[in-house]
Amino acid sequence: MTIEVRVPQLPESVADATLVSWHKKPGDAVARDENLVDLETDKVVLEVPAPAAGILKEIKFTDGTTVTSGQLLAVIEEGVSAVPGASAPAIMATSVGAGVDAKAAAKLSPAAKRVAEENKVDPKVVTGSGRDGRVSKSDVVNYLSTKEPVPVTPIASPAPAAATARGGRTAQHVPMTRLRARIAERMVQAQTTQALLTSFNEVDLKAVNELRARYKDQFEKQNGVKLGFMSFFAKACVEALKKFPTVNASVEGNDIVYHEYFDIGVAVSTDRGLIVPVLRDADLQSFADIEKSIANFAARARAGTITMEELTGGTFTITNGGVFGSLLSTPIVNSPQSAILGMHKIQDRPVVVDGQVVVRPMMYIALTYDHRIIDGREAVLFLVTVKQCLEDPARMVLGV
Repeated sequence: MTIEVRVPQLPESVADATLVSWHKKPGDAVARDENLVDLETDKVVLEVPAPAAGILKEIKFTDGTTVTSGQLLAVIEEGVSAVPGASAPAIMATSVGAGVDAKAAAKLSPAAKRVAEENKVDPKVVTGSGRDGRVSKSDVVNYLSTKEPVPVTPIASPAPAAATARGGRTAQHVPMTRLRARIAERMVQAQTTQALLTSFNEVDLKAVNELRARYKDQFEKQNGVKLGFMSFFAKACVEALKKFPTVNASVEGNDIVYHEYFDIGVAVSTDRGLIVPVLRDADLQSFADIEKSIANFAARARAGTITMEELTGGTFTITNGGVFGSLLSTPIVNSPQSAILGMHKIQDRPVVVDGQVVVRPMMYIALTYDHRIIDGREAVLFLVTVKQCLEDPARMVLGV
């Protein structure tokens, strides 16, 4: 019996997708739910799993083709085995690299196996939530979210369309990925449709550092995640947004839309480009909730498993160039939002405190905002509020 593999239903905001790469070729054995092909949209890479086990009989489109919802991608001959007498789990186990326990590998679902291999995760250390200890993709992703980020294999880029050479020097012309093209479009849109201005301040993070040092071990033991800086900044921004709601607003035609909720976008860097998953109702989340969400977002973004819904919406964004060593920058607003906070490198600097010169861990912070609806006074006071919350974290607990 032949089974059709079709393009999944794409979200309303996505007209089509680009076929990035096939993971199987005609004649290969496939297991049920094994990822066959990656489809790239403007925001995420979608995996198309095999609906049944068998042999991949025919592929309809090659890499780089643009496809739409419901189009036929491939045909599977169900129930046919490429290796007589070998079951799908056995075939899968033999493909796992040397040194990995075959029994543990056999408990991995095909999608989980791919994520584990890309992130160099030993299947034996992942606890399976499925029947008989079966390890799913979400089990591997959850395991990754509790660990330090590790390098992953980059998604293959399109082959160079053209190359020119002159005097031994070469230049390659490579088409933008859909994500990069979308990023470029949105950045230009923000620059041309909004009146962008940036204000700066600096924050003494001594109190935050002391708080983290005092409670980091207990926090991690209790919550299973490290206490980072982002939860402090997210909470500080929520307090500032409550005081200055225009910073949390957006422009819609001739109207100003005041959002009465706080969905904070957190910029995450991946091999494919920058994406911004959203912390929904950040004001209702605890420090632990925020740290867990961010760790989970980062792991799944790098594994290519983040969903379109998680990247949609957002009323305000935080971006941290400091992790790459940036001392100062002017971030671009994530349109249609009206403001974005830029974090930067923490650097010990001499500052004057109570008439004495002392060395403190300082960070420059920047707020880029749409001057059409946000006045300079509001922008400056917003930054001052963020500064006050971080320099005296008790403010965020007491709400003062």
